[in-house]
Amino acid sequence: MLRGIKLSQNSLRIDSSLMAGLTEIAARAAVGLVAIDPATIEHRIKNGNSPVTAADEATEAFIIDELSKRLPNVPVISEEAHSRRHAPAPADCFVLVDPLDGTREFIAGSEEFTINIALVKNGVPVAGVIAAPALGLVWRGIVGQFAERLRIVPRSEGRRTGDVTRIETRPRPAGGLVAIASRSHFDDASAAYLARLDVSERSPCGSALKFCRIAEGNADVYPRLAPTSEWDVAAGQAVLEAAGGIVTAPDGGALVYGRAAENYIIAGFTAWGDPAAARAAMR
Repeated sequence: MLRGIKLSQNSLRIDSSLMAGLTEIAARAAVGLVAIDPATIEHRIKNGNSPVTAADEATEAFIIDELSKRLPNVPVISEEAHSRRHAPAPADCFVLVDPLDGTREFIAGSEEFTINIALVKNGVPVAGVIAAPALGLVWRGIVGQFAERLRIVPRSEGRRTGDVTRIETRPRPAGGLVAIASRSHFDDASAAYLARLDVSERSPCGSALKFCRIAEGNADVYPRLAPTSEWDVAAGQAVLEAAGGIVTAPDGGALVYGRAAENYIIAGFTAWGDPAAARAAMR
């Protein structure tokens, strides 16, 4: 764990100790979030016509406070804080946080919402943690090292995880692709993209769970060819690429994170479990 260890940008090591600490933060935040009854919480519409609740803000405050203790001097860019006051351009190393990805799903009582934490270095997500509070699961990965799925241990208040399973993406199946698409934000360009592929099944899903389904080999492709925010994508990209997949810009190039001048908006992306299938789709 990272408890009591003071790490700065210059001394930061991307290893299992770091991931254990980030996992604990996400798991503890998940325990707090799942204890909230969405039927009793009010929500409002913020800029961009998306909902926000007190649950988003309370979860964000907890995560930012924990990160400040464990990763001092490493900047944090978080969705709700940024919506209140635009964050300046971050340093070469920073953390991207979405405290409640899938607020619409949360309000509706769905299980498809997540907590996303990503570590970005030189514009690239290198480590990510995604917690699914209602499912009691956490996915995490360090690019080039490992990807795992864990279960939050009941009654541990998120301080322990168990049932650790290594995960990896699968090769493109011969019988057709399983595509996964946004339940709330499925756009025409993404629909046209999937229409050009050999898709045998299309499954709607909310939040960053879509990346996790591909990372654990249960789906093959996820296009989002409309603008979205960096904190919606970074942790998912890190987990998926750690499991063997790939996430690219619509033109096949690399996504670049930390673009404060663009308000931390990316134009879109495609996520694939099989990098060879991704390259073939670009031809």
